[in-house]
Amino acid sequence: MAKRERHIYAAGNTARGYRTFYDSVLAGMERIYYLTGVVEGITSRVIETIGKEMARVTDQVEWIHSPFENGKYDGVIFTDWKVAVMDGSYPRQYRPLAQGVTDIQVNLQTSLKVELLTPYAAQITGWNAGIARHSQEAYDAFAEALRIHDEWEAPYIANLDRDKANRVTEELIERLFADEPLGKTARVRRMYLGAATPQGPVDHIMKLTDHLQKRYFIKGRPGSGKSTMLKRLVSEAEQRGLDVEVYHCGLDPHSLDMVILPEKGVALFDSTAPHEYFPSKPTDEVIDMYERAITPGTDEQYADELFDIKARYSQKIKEATACLVAAKELREQLNNVYLEATDQQRLKVVTEAIMGRLACM
Repeated sequence: MAKRERHIYAAGNTARGYRTFYDSVLAGMERIYYLTGVVEGITSRVIETIGKEMARVTDQVEWIHSPFENGKYDGVIFTDWKVAVMDGSYPRQYRPLAQGVTDIQVNLQTSLKVELLTPYAAQITGWNAGIARHSQEAYDAFAEALRIHDEWEAPYIANLDRDKANRVTEELIERLFADEPLGKTARVRRMYLGAATPQGPVDHIMKLTDHLQKRYFIKGRPGSGKSTMLKRLVSEAEQRGLDVEVYHCGLDPHSLDMVILPEKGVALFDSTAPHEYFPSKPTDEVIDMYERAITPGTDEQYADELFDIKARYSQKIKEATACLVAAKELREQLNNVYLEATDQQRLKVVTEAIMGRLACM
């Protein structure tokens, strides 16, 4: 099997608060290591070290990126071994629902020189409180942005020809599901397309889809039926026993932005801002829902109203991002104090112990 690395988000800073899909992403794991007792600045380094080292000896590695800071990791999954190493620090609190999963708690506090943290006790409390406050401010601003986004959708929903939109979906169903049902239970795996981060929206769409045989770039406007179509395709795939990867919107977890059918080698994704891409391979295809299902001239008819809506939406997204930046700055201060109090040799011993167990898989 060819070596393959995947990059995903399993948690997000959304309009509905901090939400995760850990239950789905970690389904099927037989062993999960949870790194606890410290902060993400330490756990991320351990996860990165383990992931890069184990990538030398296993073919399938899946990186779970942190939505709180680019370049940091919430976890790494070794698919072939059915093993994951996860950050168990707040707010990433997850416990497997499935029976039979070996849950291993690795308390990295044993690597800390706790006495070096004592002088910072009050500051640590303040930093944590500040992180929680700024994060909630971000979620509130994202919630207002989503409300404004509903306004943005309204003119297009009012001018959507549902029969035409349904026809596009039916055409895709005929193309994608012409074969007989597979006669097995579909595996449905849910995660995020991208994340709202302090650096702005980030995604890994091109990395996730570049190897696939067919990619559908779905264009359109808010309210033009893109998410509804993707939900229908997920339902159809599940009924026919086809495995499906479901990628939820980073702003609104109730909405879908991408579907991948691994057994078909097909991806369909919302290719509009903030994750706008254009075909680059001969097999890529554009589906424009505005052209196919919206009354011509809708953009022009509502131009002034839409200009105001877009401006207000953009402002709220900027406000939310600024709050994430403020939280990130406090996280960095917290991380720095913990890093200074970390006995790197002890941490190395724990890290190598985990890798030693993994090497025996």
